[in-house]
Amino acid sequence: MHQNKHHLVENCNKVLKTMIIADIKNIILSMKKTKFVLIIAILLITGFKSYTQIQYSMKFETGYLIFKRHTIQIDPGPGWKGYNLKGHDGCNLNVINGIKFNDKIFVGVGIGYSNFNGSSGISAYSDLEYLPLKTKLSPLINFKVGYNHLWNQNKNGTGTTMAEFNLGMNYRVTPKLGAYIKSGVLFMQQSMLIPLSLGVRF
Repeated sequence: MHQNKHHLVENCNKVLKTMIIADIKNIILSMKKTKFVLIIAILLITGFKSYTQIQYSMKFETGYLIFKRHTIQIDPGPGWKGYNLKGHDGCNLNVINGIKFNDKIFVGVGIGYSNFNGSSGISAYSDLEYLPLKTKLSPLINFKVGYNHLWNQNKNGTGTTMAEFNLGMNYRVTPKLGAYIKSGVLFMQQSMLIPLSLGVRF
């Protein structure tokens, strides 16, 4: 009789231990699931917040292009009609569409019109701009890379790669409206030019 009671107590203890271990495992599993759900929720909220910081933006620019020098030297031969750009200063207009991230980085594509003493040209390019500060007045860094076609003295004109680098200052009129001035160096049509540009973004 005493042995039967002893076995019964042991069996009860084993059952209780098994139930307690099972409950602990369920609690841990439930905590892991809760933690997992919280992590997913935080990631989704963070991702949504980051997404809302991406905004459509547009820029309009106008400028004056100062001719500095030809980047190649050509030995004139029969039929040569002269350099693509004959050494005249010019002016240009640009429209750029793109997106901005955190009000600091702008990535877009643009088209431009230029005129050099009667020789007209068009450009298509990618545009990258960085504003290191979110203050009213901030420096800016700008890159453009693309293609320029100039209708000059050559039949059908000439097309070349264009590359431009600028430094300038940006003034935030409102959170969504800004005005800027910049200058740098522009390479296209066998020539090096100094662009002086004014622009607005919104």
